[in-house]
Amino acid sequence: MLIPPMLNTAIKAARRAATVINRASFDVSLLKVTKKQHNDFVTEVDKAAEDAIIEVLKTAYPDHAILAEESGASDNLHDENENVWIIDPLDGTTNFIHGFPQYCVSIALQQRGIITQAVVYDPTRNDLFTASKGAGAYLNEKRIRVGKRDKIADALIGTGFPFRDMEGLNEYMKMFKIMTENCAGLRRPGAAALDLAYVAAGRLDGFFEKGLKPWDIAAGSLLVTEAGGLVGTFKGDSDYLYKGDVLAGSPKIFSQQVNLLSEFA
Repeated sequence: MLIPPMLNTAIKAARRAATVINRASFDVSLLKVTKKQHNDFVTEVDKAAEDAIIEVLKTAYPDHAILAEESGASDNLHDENENVWIIDPLDGTTNFIHGFPQYCVSIALQQRGIITQAVVYDPTRNDLFTASKGAGAYLNEKRIRVGKRDKIADALIGTGFPFRDMEGLNEYMKMFKIMTENCAGLRRPGAAALDLAYVAAGRLDGFFEKGLKPWDIAAGSLLVTEAGGLVGTFKGDSDYLYKGDVLAGSPKIFSQQVNLLSEFA
């Protein structure tokens, strides 16, 4: 497997962040935790991991722009910038601070508006998910494909509950009821980037969530499409990255999710 230089740099950055995360995971009780808003936590580890990622990326590509969860947009981020790194240093912070082993590092490269490189790294399992546009998706350098189930009644579906804005809870409960009645099982592990990686690997057959940010979606969406799946809005449209309402799955499961959930678009 020939790894493109930009993807190789992203892998190096993800592993550097994972070193920070793993070191802190030995005693999470010592971490300084602050609230950004209701049920939205950030730790010193999020910030240190993000700094580690940006240092690796900026050393290799000093002219590239950055869009990161904790530090936001770099000064050179604008519409004309050809290369933008989209970073979530620790997706699943709430899981992390509770010692629940479901979190990851997510790094994607957007070039002229298109996601071309993706890394989602799970440091607890040493699972490295990677993708380059047009070259397929991989888990630990082995090719992965979306699941083969074609009926949503047989499908295991991932999702995320509202946790910042509780105004969306009633709508979510309606979606939860519809999907529970129609699929084989619903799971809410708590790290959207990793959920999307699981769709790419066939561990989940589909995924839906509202209110996500670009850094939650960017890397995982390329993994899914390069693994033969589809990603879109609740109506099935392609402008999901900045809208934040996302469906993903194998083509047949994706279309069945759209049929069930398009009313919530």
